[in-house]
Amino acid sequence: MFDVAVFGSLFLTLFVIMDPPGITPIFLALTAGRPAKVQRRMAWQAVAVAFGVITVFGILGQQILDYLHVSVPALMIAGGLLLLLIALDLLTGKTDEPKQTKDVNVALVPLGMPLLAGPGAIVSVILAVQNADGVASQVSVWTAIAAMHVVLWLAMRYSLLIIRVIKDGGVVLVTRLAGMMLSAIAVQQIINGVTQVIHNA
Repeated sequence: MFDVAVFGSLFLTLFVIMDPPGITPIFLALTAGRPAKVQRRMAWQAVAVAFGVITVFGILGQQILDYLHVSVPALMIAGGLLLLLIALDLLTGKTDEPKQTKDVNVALVPLGMPLLAGPGAIVSVILAVQNADGVASQVSVWTAIAAMHVVLWLAMRYSLLIIRVIKDGGVVLVTRLAGMMLSAIAVQQIINGVTQVIHNA
């Protein structure tokens, strides 16, 4: 009732795409200045949102894209543009939001989506679900998805210990580095989307 090869393949693919170590400095930058309790809650919210989005697209992804007449490259470009806007805010220090929505917005966007549940992860899950023949393969696919989100939560949850060490000055540095990383990810995602559009034309 369990296919280790399918589990391992999808888990490694999602690990590379969702990149728990790489998401850590971005999470620290976006949650800096919040109380520890709020930061822990935001880690949980971000993972829950990502898991919800991945689950929906895993079950209904292809139908949703077909119904909306949205191609995968278009999804990649849109996600890249959103990430680029957020990266620019991190680089310029403009990360403040209205107080009543600040905590929720950061947990949902960009942490939950499109950072964790981005186009790459969504497409990988859609293909994995479509290619899973039989109960064993389906169980393995969904177990891999769940395991990956547990790893993401652990990475963000325990990265908060770093803040106690690096203090405010370190947080500013991490924020700028996260902005640089995020802008590079965003530009690469846009390039990949444009390349696919040209290739499919």
